Amino acid sequence: MSHPHARLTVHGRRLLIDRVRAGRPVAHVAEEMGISRATAHKWVRRWRDEGDAGLYDRSSRPRTTPHRTPADVEAQICQLRRERKLGPARIGPILGMPASTVHRVLTRHQMNRLRWMDRPTGQIIRRYERSRPGELVHVDIKKLGNIPDGGGHRIMPRQQANGNRQATTDARRGGSPVIGYSFVHTAIDDHSRLAYSEVLANERKETAAAFWERANTFFAEHGITVERVLTDNGSCYRSRLFAQTLSAANIIHKRTRPYRPQTNGKVERLNRTLLDEWAYVRPYSSNTERTEALADFLHTYNYHRCHTALGGQPPISRVNNPAGQYT
Repeated sequence: MSHPHARLTVHGRRLLIDRVRAGRPVAHVAEEMGISRATAHKWVRRWRDEGDAGLYDRSSRPRTTPHRTPADVEAQICQLRRERKLGPARIGPILGMPASTVHRVLTRHQMNRLRWMDRPTGQIIRRYERSRPGELVHVDIKKLGNIPDGGGHRIMPRQQANGNRQATTDARRGGSPVIGYSFVHTAIDDHSRLAYSEVLANERKETAAAFWERANTFFAEHGITVERVLTDNGSCYRSRLFAQTLSAANIIHKRTRPYRPQTNGKVERLNRTLLDEWAYVRPYSSNTERTEALADFLHTYNYHRCHTALGGQPPISRVNNPAGQYT
């Protein structure tokens, strides 16, 4: 790809060739186009040798790299990284190499960041993205502690917060009030990252199935036909009711491999965003207040918040696209 200040693009090189083929001297054409004679002759020579294919940019990578780290040494670096999770500063002294060289080797093998590796096995995590909206939707549940009416210990002294807990619920366990938990059910489209969430009372099969019906309606309202749903192996997702709910809408159900949450990584990452930018972004005075704030967050997330995986655009930018883009 030509750099921003290049005198000649592929179109300009074709124009150069056309003028030379018309009988114009190469030196005159070079002067008209503001390039050197050597450059003009280079492109004319490439065109004569290779045709139109010779007018495209070539890789600047050298044909040989005699000083590159030997393959067996690179294998040792990768082995230390994979088995012992060591960084360049520790691998370097072990092998008698500069840490900068070790870092370049790890980068070349996509092992320079531990989050790109599966910690137990040391295998590189394969990242993917579906080609169109609805091809795959990730679904998961996040458990959140409830907030007593009047606020908890995050916004007031513990003694006062404990009084709020006593006044909020009659449930007791060992003499202490039991506030309980809320369950955030979430669905996110793999391609567009369009998300839908609800705060519900439990994670039973009936609740999960009803949530999916509402989530499917949400995606349908945005012109997305869901083809597959990916979940973990929670009991609600292994139930016959959830399977029948998906089958009724002609949706294929996929489940992750046990102990491999990375497979469902997009919704796992959204769960973390929910905590950082909604659940814990400010102190709430009640569970109801926090629940009501979810709708505003989802609107911001879907329509306004930039997403790094989408080139800084919000998820809706991949939904409202010209007809036929995904066919």
